[in-house]
Amino acid sequence: MGTQTKVALVTGAGSGIGRASSLALMKAGFTVVLAGRRLELLEETRSLGPAPEMSTSVVCDIADPESIASLFAKVLELYGRLDLLFNNAGISAPSIPMEEVSFAQWKAVIDTNLTGPFICTQFAFRIMKDQTPRGGRIINNGSISAHAPRPFSTPYTASKHSITGLTKAASLDGRAYNIAVGQIDIGNAETPMTAPMTSGVLQADGQKVPEPVMNVDDVGNAVACMAKLPLDANVMFMTIMATKMPFVGRG
Repeated sequence: MGTQTKVALVTGAGSGIGRASSLALMKAGFTVVLAGRRLELLEETRSLGPAPEMSTSVVCDIADPESIASLFAKVLELYGRLDLLFNNAGISAPSIPMEEVSFAQWKAVIDTNLTGPFICTQFAFRIMKDQTPRGGRIINNGSISAHAPRPFSTPYTASKHSITGLTKAASLDGRAYNIAVGQIDIGNAETPMTAPMTSGVLQADGQKVPEPVMNVDDVGNAVACMAKLPLDANVMFMTIMATKMPFVGRG
């Protein structure tokens, strides 16, 4: 492996934002470790890249700490360093009133969206502190929900507000080790997860209204733009959204 090759790890790389970001990072010259629960989807992402042989697929469940430990052990075994972690994997609970959300539904979202990224960040810090050259970058996938909720979205919104706290705290703690930490907040990227948006989304006033979406490749390019910065520059927060989505209007 050439000394110029940077190693990136993307969670949830099998589809949607994770796939688009992985491909953009590959095009930017990164070797990408594609992590996710389904090997066939990860391999599909890898095959779409400009140099598939440069990257690797690793099956991992971000809700399982032991699975995360195995993932980072594999990264070290294969490449000996880590330059970029994109904490992307996430899930949402059913869109139901808060008082009907079960403990299991709440826990599943928090385990995947918050605890998983926290543990991944711990492992990334350990590697980035000890490698030469020292340091690296971590990008967390927040959401428009890190700023403002949709109706019936308490678990997801709480997890994404918490990601903002994780980003700020890790950014502060990373200073001593040349670790830059930032967050990308994404609104209405067109993915399988957001497919229903074009037919109608529940609004704060109770109406169901179709919402504009944007090409997910533009999100991938934004992640790559953050990733390519030198470590003495950091995008702390970036919001990328469908231009005409109802975010800054009154609900």
